[in-house]
Amino acid sequence: MTELGPVAWPPAPIRTERLVLRESAAGDRAAFVELFASPEVDTYLGGPRPRHELERTVPEVPGRRPGLFVIDLDGAVIGTIELNRRDAERRSRVRPDAGEAELGYMFLPGAWGRGYAAEACAAVLDWYADALPGEPVVLCTQTANTRSMRLAAKLRFTEVRRFEEWGAEQWMGVWSSVTPSG
Repeated sequence: MTELGPVAWPPAPIRTERLVLRESAAGDRAAFVELFASPEVDTYLGGPRPRHELERTVPEVPGRRPGLFVIDLDGAVIGTIELNRRDAERRSRVRPDAGEAELGYMFLPGAWGRGYAAEACAAVLDWYADALPGEPVVLCTQTANTRSMRLAAKLRFTEVRRFEEWGAEQWMGVWSSVTPSG
């Protein structure tokens, strides 16, 4: 992962109406294992990983890196959101110099359909817009992932292109806190 840039990490926890977005802690390990082992969560992310492998390899404090937020609902982890700079070989060409941040998220199935993803992603995008004003954010998802496609529309991501990758049609959209004039 390429660092986010001149952003102090970790930020203070972000609080929304129902959620706390924070840096990961040792008590979050079981939720990370569950996220990566879940067939439902990983349907469009290359499939689940074997639980025994995750139990062996997930560190005691998982996901502690710049750009990764744990989503906490009443003291329980329900998912993660991350912003990562896209690698040079995966440039989207949204910016002339590329390297834009990409939004990614995973939620446990019990949290689906309750608006938590929209609430958490909107809060992270607001935080990012304050930290790096005018910087675009991209989101990629399979077009078959109807939940992610609806979330992208709700968050006001604008389609940039569609392409074939990993044997499926992918959708790429861009979000910016800067409203175009005109």
